[in-house]
Amino acid sequence: MRRRDLISFAPVAALIDMDGTLYDSMPLHARAWHRLMTEQGIDCTLEEFYMYEGRTGVSTINLLFQRAFGRELSEEEALELYRMKTVYFNELTAPEVMPGAQSMVAQFIDRGITTVLVTGSGQHSLIDRLASDFPGAFPEGRRVTSRDVSHGKPHPEPFFRGMELADALPENSIAVDNAPMGVVAAAASGAFTVGVTTGPVPSRALYEAGADIVYDSMPEMASRLPLLLDKSLSI
Repeated sequence: MRRRDLISFAPVAALIDMDGTLYDSMPLHARAWHRLMTEQGIDCTLEEFYMYEGRTGVSTINLLFQRAFGRELSEEEALELYRMKTVYFNELTAPEVMPGAQSMVAQFIDRGITTVLVTGSGQHSLIDRLASDFPGAFPEGRRVTSRDVSHGKPHPEPFFRGMELADALPENSIAVDNAPMGVVAAAASGAFTVGVTTGPVPSRALYEAGADIVYDSMPEMASRLPLLLDKSLSI
């Protein structure tokens, strides 16, 4: 609150990432990306794709093509490669809901806080599961995906768009993300930014990206969330 020059904090909107936050899907995404890029002759590691999480698919493809070959692809070429990556992802075992995620979402809803999906993904296989795995939490009118923005994470536009959908201001918004790119975007938007370590990215990297607080797992966040939501926070 001192950093944002706020007198009090009372969130009315929760802007929540999908991959690695709501679903334990990042290991599968990393495998699909690694397969795709090695097939294109690009030297890469599985681990590096955790650092790109939050970028749009086209942005990730062009980042790697620029690094490897000094050029970017046309939009049509990049979209075709992203389609192939989606096929590879869907060939893998369907990811489980992240432990603790349903409890976290339910706590926001129980307190009348509007929940909005803010993801860099356009992966229909997961987005289409939201209605059954998180009933009522992320209806179509409260979803920001890669198709809804001009600039993906780490640009703050996805979170600004989420605030618009929730009719909320930055000082009344709380963002939850597990990736440095997402944390950078959330912090730049002015939202109270919660980082959660759910993969190989260390908590230090999330703090360095701008997180206001970092939890070591989603279950830990769910158990400690009342400390943020049930107190009248003021300076």
